[in-house]
Amino acid sequence: MIDYNVIFSFALAYLVTFATVPIVRVLAYKMNAVDVPKDKRRMHKKPIPRWGGAAIFMGFIVSVACFTEIIDIQLIGILMGAFVIEIVGLLDDKYVLKPYVKLFGQIVAATIVVASGVRINIFTNPLPFGDNYINLTYLSIPLTFLWIIIVTNSINLIDGLDGLATSVSAIASLAMVFACIVLSKFDMAVILVAVAGACLGFLPYNSHPAKIFMGDSGALFLGFILSTLSIQGFFKGYAVMTFVIPVIVMALPIFDTSFAILRRMYKRQGIMSADRGHLHHRLIDMGFSQRETVTLLSTFTALLSITAIILTTRGINRASVLIIVIVAFVISLRLYFKNKNIEKEYMEDFNNRREEYEED
Repeated sequence: MIDYNVIFSFALAYLVTFATVPIVRVLAYKMNAVDVPKDKRRMHKKPIPRWGGAAIFMGFIVSVACFTEIIDIQLIGILMGAFVIEIVGLLDDKYVLKPYVKLFGQIVAATIVVASGVRINIFTNPLPFGDNYINLTYLSIPLTFLWIIIVTNSINLIDGLDGLATSVSAIASLAMVFACIVLSKFDMAVILVAVAGACLGFLPYNSHPAKIFMGDSGALFLGFILSTLSIQGFFKGYAVMTFVIPVIVMALPIFDTSFAILRRMYKRQGIMSADRGHLHHRLIDMGFSQRETVTLLSTFTALLSITAIILTTRGINRASVLIIVIVAFVISLRLYFKNKNIEKEYMEDFNNRREEYEED
C-alpha cells in the first residue's frame, strides 16, 4: 500500500521550491551572487544569478518538517550537516571560497553526520562465495567520510550545464524512492522524494537557457543529502545487494569525479582545481548542444537507475537485459556523433542537385 505522505511530500517540496526561486533570484542580484562568464569552462554568455540552491534547500526542509514521521538523532544529524553545507555553498556562491575552505566545511558537516550515528557499518557480499555480510569495524568511519565527500563533490562537478545536475539528482532520488517503497522503507521514501520534488520545482528555471543557477548552495547540498540519505536507506540493512542501488544510481557523477581526480593527478594539478575535461564538456566539444548533452546524460542516469532497481529486485539475469541496452546506447551515441552532420550534408547535396530531381 502506498504511503500518501510520499505524494504530499513531493508536491509540497515542488511547490515551495517553485514559488521561492523568483525571490531568491532577486536576492542574488541584490547581493551580487552572480556567475559571470569569465572563462572557457562556463557555457553561458551573460551573467546568471546563483543561490538557486537556497530555494531547493527551502523546499526540501519545509517538506521534511511537514511530512516526516520519524525524527531521530540520525535525521537531526543529517539535517544539521545539510545546514552547514548550505551555508558553505551560499558563501561560496557570493565570495568564491578557496577549495580547502569548502573541503573543511564538508568535513565539518560529515563529522556531524557520523557523530549522530550515520555510518556504513556493513556491506552485503555480492560474490557467490565468502560470508554473506562484511562487517567494516574500524573502516566504517573513514569509508563513511569518503562516501559523503565523493558524492557531495560529484554532483558539484557535473553542475556545468543548464539543468544537468538538477536532472541527474532528481532521477537518482526518484530511483532511490522507488527502491525504498519496494523495501517498505516509507519513512526514508518520504524524505528522498522531497529531494526529487525540490529538484523538479527548480528545473523549469534551470533548463536551458537557465534563468538562475543552483550554484554550490544547490550542488553541494544535493550531493550531501543524497550521500547521507543513501547510507540510512541502503548501507545499513542486511538485504542482499541493497548497497548496489546508490552506487549504480550515482555512477555517472561518481565516475566523472573519479576520472577528474585521476586526470588532474596525471597532469600534476591540484585535484580540486577546475578544468574543462568533464564528460559534459567533452560532449559539447564533440558537437552536441547543451540540451542534447543534458538529455543524453539524464537518459544514461535513468537507465542506470532502472538497472539498479531490477538488479536488486529481479536479479542479475533480468538486469543483464538493461546492461545490454546501456551498451547499445553508448554505441549508438558514438554512431550519432559520426553521422551528426549527415542531414545537413544530405540537404546541401539535395539543393545542389535540385534541378536534376525536378527534371525527373
